[in-house]
Amino acid sequence: MRIAVYAFDGVTMFHLAVPQMVFDEVTRQGLAEWKTVLFSDQAGHVRTTEGYQLGEVQGLKAAEDADIVVVPSWFDDDRAPSGSLRRVLQDAHQRGVTIVGLCLGAIPVADAGLLSGRRAVTHWGAFESLAGRHPDVFLDQSVLYIDHGDVLTSAGTASALDACLHLVRGRLGADAANKVARSLVIAPHREGGQAQYIEHPVPPRSTDDPIARLLEWSLGRLAEPLSIDRLAAQAHMSRRTFVRAFRSTTGTTPSAWIRIRRLEAARRLLETTDLSIDQIAADCGFGSAVTLRQNFATAFSTTPTEYRRHFDARLPDPASR
Repeated sequence: MRIAVYAFDGVTMFHLAVPQMVFDEVTRQGLAEWKTVLFSDQAGHVRTTEGYQLGEVQGLKAAEDADIVVVPSWFDDDRAPSGSLRRVLQDAHQRGVTIVGLCLGAIPVADAGLLSGRRAVTHWGAFESLAGRHPDVFLDQSVLYIDHGDVLTSAGTASALDACLHLVRGRLGADAANKVARSLVIAPHREGGQAQYIEHPVPPRSTDDPIARLLEWSLGRLAEPLSIDRLAAQAHMSRRTFVRAFRSTTGTTPSAWIRIRRLEAARRLLETTDLSIDQIAADCGFGSAVTLRQNFATAFSTTPTEYRRHFDARLPDPASR
């Protein structure tokens, strides 16, 4: 197996190292003969963002005999890829080569037309720009990676490890992936998606706006029933006018907005308190732990208990040290 990894001036060492670490470990463990090579638009060397110069980088022809082509990241300014790189990705894809866009590497893969009409994922910070650039790509922030068989994309930086292990698992089996993960001291499979990491602040609105006043009022009453009729009455509007005004202001429906705010409140309590799941469900307006778990799993692809285990922000008790 030959894997060609695209390198460019300004790439970080971590992004460039991840596919090499995972795939080269396959060979080091004697699981298969996998070889990674670095290639760029021009043969020679590239300089990483940390200031290191990497030599013996091959030219674009290195991708011609690859089984997998990986774009491990992309420029921070989201620039369009060169026509030559786009053609390399397109030609490789037509030959049946697996194309991988890790983190921001999904951008040039999308620019090459390989994600049109498909689900994809990238770093959450690039969602807005990529969605505006390619409205025909369906971005999903609830997963760490998406594999279509011929094209794979992954979320933020560390998710590249998950995606590369997934490729090992798909080609060599779970035992091989577990051996690689154990050697690198990383989880062979992680739950959840990057939606767990994204902040969703409420945009500031004028206090003269009745919807803005209602949003602030609602945030203090998440434990209470907040039906559309109650919200409309609080805003002194008819139900129909209220729903239209609410969507115009927030971009979503009242029910969806309340659900998101309740989930955010639940996340904060999971991170900062030792309240039971039942109590958090009650305090955040879900009514029952079952309803909280269902909504939490749908939004964040993990359970409240697992989320707390990973994101507990409380400092350890000094007496326990």
